[in-house]
This record gives sequence, structure tokens and C-alpha cells, in this order.
Amino acid sequence: MAERGFFIGATRHEAASLEPGLHITATPIGNLGDVTLRALATLAAADVVLCEDTRVSSRLLDRYGIKAVMRPYHEHNAEKVRPAIIAALKAGGAYALVSDAGVPLVSDPGYRLVKSCVEENIMVTALPGASSVLTALTVSGLPTDCFTFIGFLPQKEKARREILTRFKSVPSTLIAFESPHRVVDALRDISVALNNPRIAVSRELTKLHEEVLRGSADEVHATLAARESVKGEICIVIAPSEILAEAASDDAIENAITMALAENSASKAASIVSKMFNLQKDDIYTRILKRKADDA
Repeated sequence: MAERGFFIGATRHEAASLEPGLHITATPIGNLGDVTLRALATLAAADVVLCEDTRVSSRLLDRYGIKAVMRPYHEHNAEKVRPAIIAALKAGGAYALVSDAGVPLVSDPGYRLVKSCVEENIMVTALPGASSVLTALTVSGLPTDCFTFIGFLPQKEKARREILTRFKSVPSTLIAFESPHRVVDALRDISVALNNPRIAVSRELTKLHEEVLRGSADEVHATLAARESVKGEICIVIAPSEILAEAASDDAIENAITMALAENSASKAASIVSKMFNLQKDDIYTRILKRKADDA
């Protein structure tokens, strides 16, 4: 049986027994000092800590002297191990579920496990804590009264632009995750699909090299594109479309037409671009025909 306690500095704290069930436990997104006391007590007292990556979670547990039984639970093994987890919980087990960072289930594994617990009348509770989504929103300088989290952006350009265009009419701040290897391309697509909105790109939040870049999508794109490489966890916050009261420039419209024509017919391209800029399809189609005539 693992020792049920944790250390803060040199002081040991005993962890009380947990109620049987699944305890969804938020962990720090970078700075290990952001963990809550309740999370430490839960991790110390749990029969098993289910981890997205045990190597990552062990850093937090080691920092606070927690001796826990850790088992992997991630997208690659979830289907295989979930039945045994449910059986153990039904038998009275107390399990903690953590992700590599932040709140579990937010773009991380866990939804199906929680769903199964609910279906089996197993107690599920959540311990709030650090969230990169909310942290990025609060430092963005963009409206916080209404926001929509859209998860990781698609890897392919076409799919990325399609989903961004789908959210163009949503009157709220948008928040998305992105890989540091794709963020430059993603910012270009955000500019095209959403008419160069105001954005804030957060990198390495709560860590030593934390950085928040604010400005138009084009401005932040230029800053990051000029770097040799971009590293760290990336969160992009995008201003609501109504902040962009000024009409789209001809250059922006023409650039969007060029990109749309690369993979679509004239009619389809006109439809795509008209939706991007809230313009009449016939007007965009006329531009395309004029372009074709000029090139003839």
C-alpha cells in the first residue's frame, strides 16, 4: 500500500481516505507550484492515479513526495483498460484521473471513462485547478464575457480554414490549441478565414519563458515567421468578428480568391470567399471572371 501523504517543503501532511469513485484532478499547466492542496491530498490518497503519461505525472508526484500507484490511461490503451477500471471502481476503488497538464478531458483522454462511470452509477467528482484555456483568455486583452473553445485546429490547411470559417459567425472570442510546428501556418489561415482579426498567442504559460504576443493575425504571424523556430505549448485567442468593423481590404479579398481558386471551381471559390467576408457571391464571382479575362 502506497504511503498516503505528501510533503510541502520539509513538512509532511497526511491525506484522508477518499470516497470511492473517480476523482478528476486538475494539475499545473507548467509551474508545479500551481497545484492545489486538495489535488495533492487526492493524489496521495488515491488507490490508483490514472495518467496520460506516467513519466510526466511522476515529476509532480516526486516534487511533493507522493508515493502513488500510477497506471497509464491514454487514447491508445483506453478501450483495452477501461473495463478493468470500471470493475475496480464498482468494487469500491478510489481512482484519480490526471492529464499531462491542466484539466483532464479538455482536449485530453477521459470522456468515455466518465461516460461509463455515469452509466454505471459510479461517483464522479472534479477538482478544479489550472487551465491553459482560461489562463490564455485572461491575459489576452480580448473580450472574456463570452468565449468558445474549439480545441486543436486541424493539421491540414483546407480543413483548418473550413472550421475557422464555420466559426466566423459565432459572436464570441475563440480559443484554440496549436502545435508550435504549425502555428505560423495556422495564423496565416486565421488571417484569411477571419479577415485578419485581433489575436493573442500565448506560449509556455506559467513557465520560465512565458510569452504572450498580441496584435493582428498578420502582425503576430510576421513575428513568429521571422524566428528560426517556435517552441512550447501554444494557445491562440481570437477576437470576436464584430470587433472588426472596418471593411475587408481588396488585397485581403483577392488573396482569399487566389487561395480558393487553387483547389476549387470558380463557382465554389466565389461561395467560399463570399462567406469569409460576408459579401454577395455574385460580386465575388464577377471579380473572378474579370481576373480570368485580364489573364486571357
